[in-house]
Amino acid sequence: MKRYKKLILGGGLTVILFFTFAFTNTNYFEITKNLDIFTTLYKELNTFYVDTLNPEKLMHSGIDQMLNSLDPYTDYIPEEDMDEYRLQTTGRYGGIGAIIGVRGDWVMVTEPYEGFPADKAGLRAGDKLIEVEGKSGKGLRPDEVSALLKGKPGTDVTVKVRRLKADGSEEDLTVKMTREEIKIKNVPYFGMVNDKIGYIRLGNFTERAGAEVKNALQSLESQGKLKGLIFDLRGNPGGLLNEAIDVANVFVDKNIKIVFTKGKIDDWNKSFYSLNDPVDTKLPMVVLADGGSASASEIVSGSLQDLDRAVIVGQKTFGKGLVQSTRSLPYGAKLKITTAKYYIPSGRCIQAINYAERNEDGSVKRIPDSLKVAFTTRNGRTVYDGGGIDPDIKVEPERLANITISLITKSLMFDYANEYRAKHDKIGPAGKFSLSDKEYEDFVNWVSKKDYDYTTRSEKILEDLKSSAEKEHYYSAIQNDYDTLKKAMMHDKQNDLKKEKAQIKSMLEEEIVSRYYLSTGRMELALKRDKEVGKAIETLNDPQKIDELLAKKP
Repeated sequence: MKRYKKLILGGGLTVILFFTFAFTNTNYFEITKNLDIFTTLYKELNTFYVDTLNPEKLMHSGIDQMLNSLDPYTDYIPEEDMDEYRLQTTGRYGGIGAIIGVRGDWVMVTEPYEGFPADKAGLRAGDKLIEVEGKSGKGLRPDEVSALLKGKPGTDVTVKVRRLKADGSEEDLTVKMTREEIKIKNVPYFGMVNDKIGYIRLGNFTERAGAEVKNALQSLESQGKLKGLIFDLRGNPGGLLNEAIDVANVFVDKNIKIVFTKGKIDDWNKSFYSLNDPVDTKLPMVVLADGGSASASEIVSGSLQDLDRAVIVGQKTFGKGLVQSTRSLPYGAKLKITTAKYYIPSGRCIQAINYAERNEDGSVKRIPDSLKVAFTTRNGRTVYDGGGIDPDIKVEPERLANITISLITKSLMFDYANEYRAKHDKIGPAGKFSLSDKEYEDFVNWVSKKDYDYTTRSEKILEDLKSSAEKEHYYSAIQNDYDTLKKAMMHDKQNDLKKEKAQIKSMLEEEIVSRYYLSTGRMELALKRDKEVGKAIETLNDPQKIDELLAKKP
């Protein structure tokens, strides 16, 4: 039996913790006074306002505005949103196992989950959902279609999809599937990146995250070649506190303090220790993190840094050091409320924003470097609080070119991959797939007929200059210079497709691979080009470098 209860952490991921407490509130008079004002105000509105009020909408607006004055993690969850709440907590739901999105008038499949009903029935990315259980999908929102697709495991659902054919026409297919319990994997991918270095990607901290990481590491070690590990927490928004502890426990000894919490109520002042025997406490290890690594991800990466167990590579993490729990409300609703801050082994809290102190306009700001406090790791290395986890080795993230962003946001890479899949029944192994120069030229010709215009940052600055000059009546004096500069600066879409070929081609190849090998294939190919993975491999290939990074600084 575990000695710790489940707490809420991370970007929207929650867990239920019920408890009761009683305390004397020194603001009792202010609370009762303002509640009296609020109820009287609503009574007067309901009685005298010129139009009929919608009580639910009005009250929800009041609740939302009240909670908006706090932190963004304290949230009201009405009864109708409880299914989504449970999905965020457990990663489980009954359905067909597919990500869907809207394109034009139709909702379409954007990615089937490997091994679940949609995948087993042969649904593909790009399939338009024309009908679900006889109901037309035209004009429906994704959440409305999702509600039709979800249901009790073991029940059947019939869909009609419209699929692109090789000649550019479309055909309608009717597909019957049996719903299953869908469990979104916390570890969507693990494998060897070369003959001695393993890789584990952790995407969430829902139920069994610790067990999935443990199983992945044991599987890699069973191959008998593992000499180092890359543990990828990039973009992981967090989740359950107990799972963060279990994940860290895979790599550190039993009975090690991983995190402790402090709150207004004594019940929240607790320390949490690793409870299980680890899998491996000696394996050289690099943790990848970035600005999307938050909360539970920061507990894991921060505790491994504080305990000098791993080298952190990438960028500064998000900086969320707050814990949430849920309280039951009438009529099946919940209140997710921030109840404590958490602290990692060195004693630091990495919360980057103090929501209790706001600017006059109500905005919040990050804690400045001048107010951050120094702490020390187990080996005496200096680390800081108040702003996320700083990497031991910083790697600048890849910057997407404007044209690449445009091709992605306008779904042109997505569409082209669908056409490629319609024309090619199969491709080679995911990790070795590459478009030929001729195939890339085919893409350039295809996309040249599409709308993918964009504005560069330089062009935006130039337009702002023109606007300001016109307002201040200077434009006539600089017009000739402006026209010359604009002509010289004007981007050339066709040339940009060639100039940014390496980046565009790489991302297009990953999109195409996912049509045949789903997210596993996409990940396998992406890892071979990943700059931060490359830095992690370089680091793990130099044991002396790791020892130096984790040693006490003079």
